[in-house]
Formats: sequence, C-alpha cells, structure tokens
Amino acid sequence: MTASKDVAALVGRILLGIVFIPAGVGKIGGFAGTAGYIASKGLPLPEVGAALAIAVEILAGIALVVGWKTRWAALALAVFTLAATVFFHAFWAVAPEQQMTQQLMFMKNIGIVGGLLAFYAFGAGRISIDKQ
Repeated sequence: MTASKDVAALVGRILLGIVFIPAGVGKIGGFAGTAGYIASKGLPLPEVGAALAIAVEILAGIALVVGWKTRWAALALAVFTLAATVFFHAFWAVAPEQQMTQQLMFMKNIGIVGGLLAFYAFGAGRISIDKQ
C-alpha cells in the first residue's frame, strides 16, 4: 500500500468513526429517551438495546479510528448500522411527508455500511495499530 492509500485509509477511518462515537456518547446522557425510542419501534428489551448501541458505537467506533481489530470493528458497526437502518429508517412504512427524509437517511446509512465493509475487506492500512 502506498503512503497516499495509508493516509486515505486513516482519514476514512476517522470520518466513519466520528459518525458513531458522538452518537454513542450522546445516548448515555439520553439513555431513557433512547430506550423509549427503541420501544416505540416495537423492539424487545429496549434498555438492553440502548446499552448495546452505546457499547457498539463507542467501543467499535474508537477501535475503527485507531485501527485496532479494524476488520471486526468495521463488521460490528456494519451489522449494527444495517439493523438500525432497517428498523429506524423504514421509509416505506412512514407517512408520505416523512418518506423523503427517511429514504435519504436510509440510503446514507447504506453508504456507510459500504464503507465499513470495505474496511472489513481490506483492513486499516499501515497508519494503524493493526498496521495492515
């Protein structure tokens, strides 16, 4: 891998990671609201779901940024994001005035999943703890 690819991988990991880390931290302070939102979607054990979301977003987000166990962190975040996208941005099941916004959120998240799967496939780059 060339130096420019390593820098691009580092920047890519940081940009993807900063989507998740603040979201996870924010859920800590708004835990009851997060659990309530999960419950409103009919999902079971909303408090457990909120705690899992916090753990995945913060821990896997940090691992992705620093490039530690990058492939597994990226895969965990990809699965998490895909599940969250289907449950929370189901544009096909909302009122017409909400469809465009939810479809944009859905497609943005699908793009993020794609980026995460690329890190799962190709690793972190040499500017990382993994150095691969």
